[in-house]
Amino acid sequence: MDSLTQIILGAAAGEAVLGRKVGNKAILYGAIAGTIPDLDIFASYFTDTVSALAIHRGFTHSILFSVLFAPILGWLVSRYESYKDFKGWSWLFFWALITHPMLDAHTTWGTQFFWPLDLRLAFKTIFVIDPLYTLPFLVFVILAMFQKRNSKKRRLYNGIGLTISTAYLALTFILKDVALTQFTDELLMQNIDYREIDTRPSPLNTILWNANVETKNAYLLGAYSFFDTKDITFESYPKNHELLGDLIHNEKVKQMIAISEGWYTINKIDDQLYFNDLRFGLLSMEPQSQNFVFRYLIDVDSYGNVKFIEQEKTQRDGKQLMLNLWKRVKGN
Repeated sequence: MDSLTQIILGAAAGEAVLGRKVGNKAILYGAIAGTIPDLDIFASYFTDTVSALAIHRGFTHSILFSVLFAPILGWLVSRYESYKDFKGWSWLFFWALITHPMLDAHTTWGTQFFWPLDLRLAFKTIFVIDPLYTLPFLVFVILAMFQKRNSKKRRLYNGIGLTISTAYLALTFILKDVALTQFTDELLMQNIDYREIDTRPSPLNTILWNANVETKNAYLLGAYSFFDTKDITFESYPKNHELLGDLIHNEKVKQMIAISEGWYTINKIDDQLYFNDLRFGLLSMEPQSQNFVFRYLIDVDSYGNVKFIEQEKTQRDGKQLMLNLWKRVKGN
């Protein structure tokens, strides 16, 4: 999830653990701890694109990381804060750290929660930024902050915020199941033979859902809004995996395919190959658009070394997508 949401969740976790003992310091340290797992993004400054993607939401988003670093952070804080309870501070940091990957596991990218096991949890029920999750949560954390630490209202407000946010997460599983049923029913009605289907919410909401459908030689991309009145239509994108040729045996290419979980297409433009990660959809809602959210140029140097170069996204792309999404959410 976005940084603001993780700060709020960490703050609420900190308040739940030590709010009665240390007041707003529990919210402060919880908020700080809630951002720590995302420090893995700095890997992109020290390594190549593929390695950075593999590292992201890996070790720092695991149970092991929370177990190892919670007592270390708890010990450090207990050394200089007037409240000296090492166990209490460690418990605060554990819950502020562990709730971060627990929330991220609901997004499309997911987390390697059980690192070092090569297993990524990705429930794909919520977008990385969702105002319906974040804003009510933020309001109740702020209300809690302005209450005395022993106040019953303080615990009540924080509890309401945690309850509403958790209930919304639970609701997203129901919404995903309803959307999946709509997609599979439509595929059956259109007599489309498919191998696998993958669904996820569109940006900023859980009303409009997207589906990737794998067939023998292509991927079908479709969208469904709970306000739709017409049948779902699917756009076909050829896999073009054969365009990789011998590159299919390259370690970086194999690693990238694994990261995309096999949901990718290849395009060839002006003798340049492009790798499109389908899991995050398109920046455009125009028919047959190739403007994927994550699109990489496959650069091969004279020595045969392969490098993936992420293609830049512009503010114009984002603004146009938001306008198109707003129209599409209201139904087809």
